[in-house]
Amino acid sequence: MHLFEPSEKIPKHLAIIMDGNGRWAQENKLSRSKGHKKGVETASKMAELCIKHNIPSLTLFAFGQENWQRPSKEIRYLFRLFLLSLKKQVHWLNNHQIRLTILGERQSLPASLREAIIEAEQLTAHNTKLRLNIACNYSGQWDINQAVNSWVGNNQTGNWQDYLSLASQENPDLFIRTSGVYRLSNFILWEMAYTELYFTPVMWPAFTEEDFVLALKFFNQTERRFGKTSTQVKQQEANMSC
Repeated sequence: MHLFEPSEKIPKHLAIIMDGNGRWAQENKLSRSKGHKKGVETASKMAELCIKHNIPSLTLFAFGQENWQRPSKEIRYLFRLFLLSLKKQVHWLNNHQIRLTILGERQSLPASLREAIIEAEQLTAHNTKLRLNIACNYSGQWDINQAVNSWVGNNQTGNWQDYLSLASQENPDLFIRTSGVYRLSNFILWEMAYTELYFTPVMWPAFTEEDFVLALKFFNQTERRFGKTSTQVKQQEANMSC
């Protein structure tokens, strides 16, 4: 499998909406729960791929606040799957030097899941190989709102953006959404103002390393201008290489 050369651009922070678990299951005549379980396996592989391709931060959208509208049986299964996966993989994460952070409102989560999250975050807190963020009961609008409220509650100390969930990390420079859906679905809205957006029809459980490399190639071919002209960007790059 092709690994990028040092001269090629690698995203510093990759954000992914892992979409299509249920539809993948239906297409393969499986239950939706089987699709979600397969999706968890793909998420684990994605962490491995980020380490392999030297990407330091990965944020995965696991459960949005709008997802509470799903059938209660499916919601209970998702939280149970999250809890079991967390307990099963926490030592794997630690052994691979992966630091885990869970983003989102926690009080609405089951108590057992909240406890497991705290334990996993504490165990992996000093790991430096990969920063893995999992958004659970998260929404971008909620994040902006809680950041402003925290800022006000702290007597407007510093900048309100310092209270966003990802404030201590680089903003995502590459976003991937699977399953052929073209929207952000209320995911880290503030931080993705200048993120490169990559959409693929591949369902998340079927997303492979080949698909991952295609996304990296797309990113490598983009010119990130941030309001500048192409000439300015090229001159800046030339100055940095001197």
